[in-house]
Amino acid sequence: MTWLDLIAVPLLAKICLVSMFPLSAYDKIVHWGEAMDQAKFGPLPFPALLLILGIAVETITPVLIVVGLWDRAAAFVLAGFCVITALLYHQFWKFPRFWSKNGEGRAHLWDFFKNFGLVGGLLLVVISGNYEPASQVVARPFSTGPSSITPILNCR
Repeated sequence: MTWLDLIAVPLLAKICLVSMFPLSAYDKIVHWGEAMDQAKFGPLPFPALLLILGIAVETITPVLIVVGLWDRAAAFVLAGFCVITALLYHQFWKFPRFWSKNGEGRAHLWDFFKNFGLVGGLLLVVISGNYEPASQVVARPFSTGPSSITPILNCR
């Protein structure tokens, strides 16, 4: 196994998974007023505190995930952040015509499902203890990796 298998590909995958979060935190800082308006729109009290906590989560957890320090816990926290954000701040179903081209809730629809896509990727970081080496994935691109089937076979 090479550095590509064990370091480069998993690192690149983690960077791709979490790269938007520090940028989102920066955007919240630079556009504080707009971010505060969005935080006030939600049902939770103390929007300024929530905004500061959100910025902290979006700044700290991606770094922990990428460097591999408490990456499972950080991925779990960030997944929870995505779930809460989707359910409380992207309630597309409250907008009539959210499917229509110019529907007011259309952006919320896609943000809601984007968040849950990220939750899936982050939960994979939480549950995966060992990576399938990239060379094995390339050699057998359509097969199930041994790490996903071994626990099932060992259950008795």
